[in-house]
Amino acid sequence: MKRSSLPSPRPRAQGRQRGAAAVEFALVAPVLLALVGGIIEFSYTYNLQISVTQAAREAARNMALHNDQSQARAAAVAGAPGLSAAGFTYTFTGACPSGSTGNAQVAVDYKANSLTGIFGGSVTVHGTGAMRCHG
Repeated sequence: MKRSSLPSPRPRAQGRQRGAAAVEFALVAPVLLALVGGIIEFSYTYNLQISVTQAAREAARNMALHNDQSQARAAAVAGAPGLSAAGFTYTFTGACPSGSTGNAQVAVDYKANSLTGIFGGSVTVHGTGAMRCHG
């Protein structure tokens, strides 16, 4: 005679452990998602900061060589290719007429929409560039 082996019923503790894992995940998931969102927002803002600083350097370099604000604005936009020209605000300090030995300084502010909205709806980044006149 052949014995049939019936599957034994699952112990009750195993079903409880699966439920406990689901509760733990429900508690940890919002914190994890907030952390990932914060990392994404920080990296986006840091990338904006680097781009705006490069734009300010390009504008200051152009002011030091050519002493033309409209040309310096165009150089700033070209120095930050991923950014919109409409978001820039410029402050020019110091002029470089021919024969001068001062410094040309340009401060650039850029306002952009926040990527995730965790820290607010918009981000304003500031960059400053300075170059010696004619050289």
